[in-house]
Amino acid sequence: MTPGLGDNGSVTRDVVLLGSTGSVGTQAIDIVRANPERFRVVGIAAGGDRPELLAAQALELGVQAVAVAKASAAEDVQLALYAAAQGAGYSRGEFSMPKLLAGPDAAAELAAWPDADLVLNAMTGSIGLAPTLAALEAGHTLALANKESLVAGGPLVTARARPGQLVPVDSEHSALAQCLRAGARSEVRRLVLTASGGPFRGRGRDELTDVTPAQALAHPTWDMGPVVTCNSATLVNKGLEVIEAHFLFDLPYDDIDVVVHPQSVVHSMVEFIDGSTIAQASPPDMRLPIAVALAWPDRVPAAASPIDWSSGASWEFLPLDDEAFPAVQLAREVGARGGTAPAVYNAANEEAVAAFLDGRLPFLGIVDTVAAVVAEHADAGGSALTVASVLAAESWARRRANELTTKGPGR
Repeated sequence: MTPGLGDNGSVTRDVVLLGSTGSVGTQAIDIVRANPERFRVVGIAAGGDRPELLAAQALELGVQAVAVAKASAAEDVQLALYAAAQGAGYSRGEFSMPKLLAGPDAAAELAAWPDADLVLNAMTGSIGLAPTLAALEAGHTLALANKESLVAGGPLVTARARPGQLVPVDSEHSALAQCLRAGARSEVRRLVLTASGGPFRGRGRDELTDVTPAQALAHPTWDMGPVVTCNSATLVNKGLEVIEAHFLFDLPYDDIDVVVHPQSVVHSMVEFIDGSTIAQASPPDMRLPIAVALAWPDRVPAAASPIDWSSGASWEFLPLDDEAFPAVQLAREVGARGGTAPAVYNAANEEAVAAFLDGRLPFLGIVDTVAAVVAEHADAGGSALTVASVLAAESWARRRANELTTKGPGR
């Protein structure tokens, strides 16, 4: 669809939001709500566990379609839509029900919606891979916040993406994309991803043996879900981001570094061949990278608060301790191996994190379990990657990780 003009002459972009009830989705709606002349949401998708919120979003945004992953939730969403409309003063005859898509393929169908200009994929898990491919094949710009699309299916995604079609949403990759505008691709020496270091920054491996779930979930900077917060504590999240950066920016793994930056103000950096390093800095607020992705390559005024330069501040940058936090190096090895190995890394980690949070596995056992499952994985990267092979590898990795956590690796 050709974008129209907003009231102030700006281009109005029609957006599909996948994962609209999650953290990224709700913050994206904040951006849309504040900029109605720039963005119009035409479709939203969610799992279906929060039908009232989904219905309220659909009514407020006036969407054309709503997708739910659980077919059993379709009736709940429909009833919630009617209830929301009635609460807003509509009669049944006045309210135009959006098209309701339901089932495992609903999000992919919505991702290819013909009236969309841009699809924001903020789904969680590998179920986001099929919608990612559908959006790309439909020719839409894809703002990608679904890590698994690139971690598990990177070659599938990059093979379908045209230049400029794929825009990152994660704060680190958004920062890299912004910094890369400072020079030509041939002038880039390396990418530098920053990591807060999590709650255990500075501790040695022997100091992490008795870490509790409550301690691991106490992130010093970000308010995130339990899996992502645990991934920050183990630095698995940074390993996943290294794999993502490889596919997003087409640089070798040896040219992608990680540095610890506790203040989380510099979100990532690009070092150029002349010795210059360009950094993107802002207070930690996901609305900024979301707005950058929605408007790319333009910027949205007042998307987030800037740094207060009238106050003194100190920014630290520290080397990563690979002995205490081996997850990043393991991710590099997995990424270089290719095939379904990255999918195995991610799936095994999710199961190991669940075991840790349930008290079935010690903290150090999380990455130890992932390493053990990856070591057993048979695919050396030679077979052709497909969505089916990714899902099969993940299924195997989850089973094997659960077997190992029952036995207690790392104890």
